[in-house]
Formats: sequence, C-alpha cells, structure tokens
Amino acid sequence: MSDIEIARQAKMKPISEILKGLDVPDTPEAFSPMGRHIAKINLEYIESLNKNKDGKLVLVSAITPTPAGEGKTTTSVGLSDGLNKLGKKSIVCLREPSLGPSFGMKGGAAGGGYAQVVPMEQINLHFTGDFHAITSAHNLLSALIDNHIYWGNKLNIDIRRVVWKRVMDMNDRSLRSIVVDLGGVANGYPRQDGFDITVASEIMAIFCLAKDLKDLEERIGNITIAYTRDKKSIFAKDLKAEGPMTVLLKDAIRPNITQTLENNPAIIHGGPFANIAHGCNSVIATKASLKLSDYVVTEAGFGADLGAEKFLDIKCRKSNLKPDCVVLVATIRALKMHGDVSKDGLKNENVNALKKGLVNLERHINNVRKFGLPVTVAINHFVTDSKAEVDAVIDFCKTQEVKASMCTHWSDGGDGATELAQNVIEICEENKNTFKFLYEDDLTLFKKIEKIALEIYHASEVVADTKVRQQLKDFETNGFGKLPVCIAKTQYSFSTDPNLKGAPTGHVLPIRELRLSSGAEFIVVVCGEIMTMPGLPSVPAANSIKLNDQGEIEGLF
Repeated sequence: MSDIEIARQAKMKPISEILKGLDVPDTPEAFSPMGRHIAKINLEYIESLNKNKDGKLVLVSAITPTPAGEGKTTTSVGLSDGLNKLGKKSIVCLREPSLGPSFGMKGGAAGGGYAQVVPMEQINLHFTGDFHAITSAHNLLSALIDNHIYWGNKLNIDIRRVVWKRVMDMNDRSLRSIVVDLGGVANGYPRQDGFDITVASEIMAIFCLAKDLKDLEERIGNITIAYTRDKKSIFAKDLKAEGPMTVLLKDAIRPNITQTLENNPAIIHGGPFANIAHGCNSVIATKASLKLSDYVVTEAGFGADLGAEKFLDIKCRKSNLKPDCVVLVATIRALKMHGDVSKDGLKNENVNALKKGLVNLERHINNVRKFGLPVTVAINHFVTDSKAEVDAVIDFCKTQEVKASMCTHWSDGGDGATELAQNVIEICEENKNTFKFLYEDDLTLFKKIEKIALEIYHASEVVADTKVRQQLKDFETNGFGKLPVCIAKTQYSFSTDPNLKGAPTGHVLPIRELRLSSGAEFIVVVCGEIMTMPGLPSVPAANSIKLNDQGEIEGLF
C-alpha cells in the first residue's frame, strides 16, 4: 500500500485522549481543538508547566541526502513509537511541511509506511494554517513598506536599498526577481523586488526561535527592512509593524498536536528549510514537549552538516537547549550513491561501493562529536538491502565506537525501531554528553563562517569579494558581530557543488550574498547556486495530485 492508503486506514483517537496520556487536562484553558484529531496547545498552559522538569532531548539528523532518500522523518516517528513501546513517555516533535516540495519534487513530509503522523493529508495541505499566517504577516510588512514610500517616505527609505522581499509558500522561479509599482504615479514608485519561499522568511525563523508572544513581537520590531541613502538602518518597528504582524500570528504561535499511526503524541510546529534557513521546528514546541514527556525526538533538516549544525549553533544557542543524544540516519542505498553507484544500480548488491560511500557517514559522525555529543546510527532498512551490506555498515560503525541498528519501522512501525530506542535510552542514561558550540560568540563573522567551512564542510578556504567582506565588517560595526551565521547552500554535498558526493575535501566555499536577519538574530550566508525561491522540476509532483471519483486525494505520496 502507498503511504496515503496506510494513513487512511489509521484508527485515530480523539485528540483529547492523546493529550490525556500527557496529563494535559481536557479544558479550554489547556488546549483548543482544531477538529477531532488536531489541537493547539495554549501558551498559558505551557507557561504553567513544571519549570524544573525536562525530558531527554534526542536530535535525529542524517547523512548527506541523495535522490535515493534517507527517511529522517520516518525514523523520527518510528523511534518515538519505539520508545513508547519500551514504556517511555515520548513525543515526536517535527516541522510542518511546506506546499513547495509537496507540489514540487519531494512530495509529502509526514513520515512514511507504518511510521507516519496523521491525518497525513491535512498535515501536508494547509494543516492548521500556520504557514498562511506567516506568509500574511510577512507580506503585511511588505505592503506597509511600499505604502510608507507612497505617502511621502518620512523615514527617507532609499528604494534601491529595500532588503525586505515578499514571500509565498510555493516554488515559483519566475518570482525571484521582479519589478513592482508599475502603472504610473497612482501605484507608487517602481523598484526592483522579489519573492522568497515562506520557509526562508525571517518571520518563519523568528516564529521558530521566539520564546513567547512578547519575544515574538520584539523580534519582529527588530527586523531590518531597508536603509536610507546614507545607509542608516530602518526597522519594522519604525513603521509600527510589529503590533499588527503579531496579531496575525497570535494563534499560529501555539504548537499543534496530533498523533502517530500508533496513537502516540506528535507536536508539529514551524518549518524553516535547512538548506536556506535554520531547519528546526519551533523552540516553543520543543520546550513544551520536554515538559510533557520523558523523551522528545526532534529532527533537523537534511544532513548533519546543515540541519544539525544549525540546530546546535543557532537554535540551542538561542534557547539554552542541550541535546542528550544524536541519531544519524543512513540508508544502504544512499551510501552506495556516495560510493558512485547510479540510482538505476541501487537494487544490486555492491559492498565495495557501499564501503567507499561510508566516508560520508564517517564525516558526519566526526562532525557531531565536535559538539561533544554521543552518536548512534539508524540504518533505515529497504527491501533491496542485502545482509552483507547491512553487516558492512554495522562493522564499520563498530570501528567508530558507535552502535548501529537496522531499523524496519517503515514496515513494522514502533516494533521495528525498539533496538534503536534501547540504544538511545542507554546513551541518555549514561549522560556522557559534553555539549559545546562549534564557535564562540566573540569570533568575527568571517571567522565563524570559516570555522563551519573548514571543520564541518572540510573546505580549503572561504572565498568572498571585497563587497561581502566590507558588509561583514559593517554588520560588526553596527552591533551584529556576536550573531551566529546560517549558511545557505546545497544539501546534496559537503561542498557547494551538488555533484560532489562522499566526503570531498579541498573545495572552496564561495559567498554569493549576505542577509542580515536582525530579528531572528543571525546572519544568512548564501553560498554557491542555492536559491531562496526554488523552482519546480520539469515534471512536478503537482502533475499527479488530484481528487478521484470518491473525492479522495491521489498522488500525495
């Protein structure tokens, strides 16, 4: 059966029952139902939870992605179900899917097989409307900027230096660079503009890093929207934009709770991409989950060089979160692709290619250890995997002093991830975590970029022209030098060349563009050919998505 067919057969429980298992009272003060199977947890209730209680935080990351797929979300769901099978109260804490990949290349993002969160169709299509609220709040600020310029421009905004783009939650390359305000004096002053995808919006980043509504409003006010002719910064609060924007987000900021196929709790909230943003669900959701459970299984986008690095250097730095364990997801198929096997040849056993591709897993293991965190490996099993290939990965991990588990959660649900769950429990109970950041706040911005490039990507150098280097110095002069950096680059390689598989060394990291996210409090460093507004592939997933004669959705995985 397909993922969507499996999801439709799920015997979901009322969301009040799921919350009851977390000792959340069935009262309007605690949560607000969004239908029968979804609810939003109220911020006031979260604030009332025991401040001295915290569960164990488990971060699920992965090797470098390939078209063969790794199954990070599927593994996160399976692991949480596995922990619950072993008697631990566990919550899986995930990002919300974007409509961009749902209708583009990737398809749905709610897990797969018998390790899914449900209701799958609602989660992948609109869910509780959080992304629409974020899109609307972002574009309200865009409208206020152009309206201010139209009505006299008292702030003396230089229309050539407006840095706030518009957003939409869809892939559309034609909107990357546009001209607005055409049509004569009644429509304003023509200027160049553009769109990013919603998941790359600074509002999304702020939404996921804010600790409460007050912090959300303050951060929105600190967004840099433009500069004057003499390069003086103009902020969202100068337009009094933070108030109405926060109003649009006041319901969205409450975490969404739903369930897995095995009726275990799943909190799904926020969703920045890791290749163009910081790739983690909201701080509010993660912290609420830690108060409600023994174990929280959360994921960070793409490979550990992107998602995990940003989770640890940005999200943890801003929220004082400290993971207890990191799970690296690997597949035999992906490792063989890193060993130069084409996608067409993945069904054939090839232990030699697999062993060649293990350098990618090794690099990620070593990178995670640089943060002082213990690691375990989850081999996400496919039916084409041979015993010799699985044994080769397990034996390799032994040489790295890392436990590896073959996981069959896709076909067996939580039962297929209990060995992994047991490994995680043992690591967390050993408590050998010595968590530290990769770099300190006091390093210069360029040195922070270099630290990531040289130590995580194994680049030989960072290449930046005079304009970029001056911009970094200007950020430091203006008080932003202590911010962390968020590198936007391809997810398919440690380098900026998506075709360089395995564990390349000696490549350069070219900085193409810098963006100050003064509200989210990090610097976005755009490298290589990465786009903050993706395009659709030649045959988008949208071509296969439709309603059948019974009114059911087809094609969404």
